[in-house]
Amino acid sequence: MATAISLLTMPQLSTATVFGPIITPRNPYIGQDGLATMHGDPASSDTTPFAGPGNATITSVRRALQSACPTLLATSDGYVFGLCTTMLTRTPTIHLFDSQQVNSLTELAVAKGNILGGVYAYVDNEDRLVLTNGNNELLRIGKSSNNGKWTLVIADTLPLTPIPSSDSVVGLTPDWQGYVWFATASGLAGYVDPVSRNVATLPLTATDGGVQEEVANSISTSPAGTLISTTYATYLLGRNDTSHTINVLWRQAYDRGPARKPGQLSWGTGSTPTFFGPQSGYEYTVIVDNASPLVNLLVYRTNDGSQICKVPLFQSDNSGSENSPIGSGRSVIVASTYGYPYPALPANAPASEPSSAPFVGGLERVDVLEDDSQGCVVKWVNNNIRSSAVPKLSLSDKKIYTFVRQNRLFPDSTSTGILDNYYYTTIDSETGNIDSKQYVGTGFIFDTLQMAGLIDQDLLLQGTITGVVRVSKA
Repeated sequence: MATAISLLTMPQLSTATVFGPIITPRNPYIGQDGLATMHGDPASSDTTPFAGPGNATITSVRRALQSACPTLLATSDGYVFGLCTTMLTRTPTIHLFDSQQVNSLTELAVAKGNILGGVYAYVDNEDRLVLTNGNNELLRIGKSSNNGKWTLVIADTLPLTPIPSSDSVVGLTPDWQGYVWFATASGLAGYVDPVSRNVATLPLTATDGGVQEEVANSISTSPAGTLISTTYATYLLGRNDTSHTINVLWRQAYDRGPARKPGQLSWGTGSTPTFFGPQSGYEYTVIVDNASPLVNLLVYRTNDGSQICKVPLFQSDNSGSENSPIGSGRSVIVASTYGYPYPALPANAPASEPSSAPFVGGLERVDVLEDDSQGCVVKWVNNNIRSSAVPKLSLSDKKIYTFVRQNRLFPDSTSTGILDNYYYTTIDSETGNIDSKQYVGTGFIFDTLQMAGLIDQDLLLQGTITGVVRVSKA
């Protein structure tokens, strides 16, 4: 294995990296940046404006719900929506938590669809949870309290009638005019008109033989358009308000490799495509492909889809990622999930090649050069970080937050088991070095399952396979 940290010589843009901004102007139809979507904001930057608990001594509390909780989103008044799936019946269930003690104040079950449908949701500008259910209905869920008793109420229901009953929504997010964009598992892109409540759709079809493309990750929006990555290509889409149709502004195919890789949930990119940039926050877009033996980081110019760089990531024993990249300023940070042992896969997931692999882990940062015509450069690589959650970057304290997984008896082993230890971990975004690693729990009940955490004012909430863990300063 290569050296744990390899720092490559590169032109220095400044003495310290300038991260951000989150997209400006901010989207007026969504809640607070960093809190309102699984990946932080409509750009899917996986950043937060808030500082987390940092390197301080922490205390952690686990809330057992007998449910996997991949989606944790916060409201402006200090409450948290958790979109969880029960372990036994796999029923999508919305929990309302108080952020301080992470007690479930009330819950509401919704109609279930496939394993991915409904995982991606967002909090709107009225503090309502927006999601789709298994009946392909767009729901807005509000909260209310009467004499201290909380309830969740369906404030609005809108049938997405163009979607076949055999299909289901994977990702959704609003654009800057309030149109709600979505993508389905079978590759149907669309948006909902907020005034007429009409739905426009466009099938995403590969140019090589008309193969129907699939979508297995969420989508992103910016003032430039809507970004969707299928199992074949990345699209930037826009509205045609005259004809009420969808325009393909550009399409960039990528190398999807010969098969699904172990540690990924679909055959194709594992990325929710990300907008990022140093000025507007959306000059660039980025995904990670599924090439073999090494995956590549692909950065494009948002305005025309032209490729800025193609950078191989990691090594042959850990080159694959199911996670959305962190994108901020000129920097992109990617975590390896190659070999991660998911207890369940989507029903239509093809066999992986190889069938399994050790979970090595790894984190890598790539920067776009100031003269982007010169491409990109690797800032650092750390192949000793076995990240078991989607890493998040704090724009306040400049730390990367995640959890790492470690064998109890053999800490340096790349094997995994149901009795592994899990650690709250902070990483220096400038060097890739681990700043702190603190024990949280042992066993599968603490498995963070490559899910995204929520950072809110010195607090980190992390979904697990069986509930939620709250981490705060001791």
